[in-house]
Amino acid sequence: MTGMTSSARPLLNRRLAEFGTTIFAEMSALAVRTGSINLGQGFPDTDGPEEVREAAVRALRDGRGNQYPPGPGVPELRTAIAAHQERRYGLSFDPDTEVLVTAGATEAIAASLLALLEPGDEVIAFEPYYDSYAASIAMAGGTRVPVTLRPHDGSFRLDLDELRAAVTDRTRLLLINTPHNPTGTVLTREELTAIAELAVERDLLVVTDEVYEHLVFDEAEHLPLAAFPGMRERTVTIGSAGKTFSFTGWKVGWVTAAPGLVAAVRSAKQFLTYVASGPFQYAVAEALALPDSYFSDFRADMLAKRDLLAAGLADAGFRVFRPAGTYFVTTDIRPLGEKDGLSFCRALPERAGVVAIPNAVFYDDREAGAPFVRFAFCKRRDVLEVAVERLRGLM
Repeated sequence: MTGMTSSARPLLNRRLAEFGTTIFAEMSALAVRTGSINLGQGFPDTDGPEEVREAAVRALRDGRGNQYPPGPGVPELRTAIAAHQERRYGLSFDPDTEVLVTAGATEAIAASLLALLEPGDEVIAFEPYYDSYAASIAMAGGTRVPVTLRPHDGSFRLDLDELRAAVTDRTRLLLINTPHNPTGTVLTREELTAIAELAVERDLLVVTDEVYEHLVFDEAEHLPLAAFPGMRERTVTIGSAGKTFSFTGWKVGWVTAAPGLVAAVRSAKQFLTYVASGPFQYAVAEALALPDSYFSDFRADMLAKRDLLAAGLADAGFRVFRPAGTYFVTTDIRPLGEKDGLSFCRALPERAGVVAIPNAVFYDDREAGAPFVRFAFCKRRDVLEVAVERLRGLM
């Protein structure tokens, strides 16, 4: 009878049954197994600034953060987050009551949704969406309502009429992501104004994932939703050190919001990790105070890599949606005579020695996402050059 259960009921909570292993784990394992270049999972292949790494080492040696840090986060980091929001966007937050440090943005999303949703509440999210959104909504007992970003003039755009039509009496919350993963869309001032007006009109809460705030290109600009009229008191803004400073393994994220919202999110967060990343919090506090030149150089480096990969993908026969933000390029595989992104990505390592992510996994409507595939360009230039050369072989 070893290993038997006393019931025929499945072991996994039915709210999570649809999710299984994430596509990132599957494709990264495939990259290792085949020796392919991994342009799937969004992590850099080099570390961030040496002075930030040294700050973490210094904190470890000085005994700062080796034991449980304060529940809301170390004061130095909360102060640095508030100063960053003030300096960048003119948003004023009290470090003691309006800032919460989390175990990466993933925990910030989960804690926000667990705190703010009741079973049956509807959450509107832009499709395609990062997979943890759907899982976190499910864990909270909410119902996700996708509003699909659709290809238009070389990018994926939001249909504001479709968004308005999706709001019902059961809608509790809008889950926004800009710059948007995986499409690379950056919401415009006009779009954000309309979203803010809708949230105020229908008295909706908003959780906005802005982890790619420092990765916007060309004419795009990142505009925090919390800065729009009527949004300061109803918006939970999520940020992260991993994407901006290339230390994704440190798992340092944060929430900024009005005191009541932060208190609610903290109530859920304390029973998830309680606290995390002690010494790294001190290092990230120093990172956020880096001069503007760091952020502009970081953006310029990623822009050059975007252009390198986008040009290579176009040469290889993909239709390329050049991203206005993030470090991902979405492509359409139909010009290659393909239509199923999942099958394409599972075969790509053997065909070209490159791993990518099928966008269909980010859609409820799998057919809508079927022909789209995402490539990450947060890799060394020489790695991208080899990947581009391999992909050209698809022709």
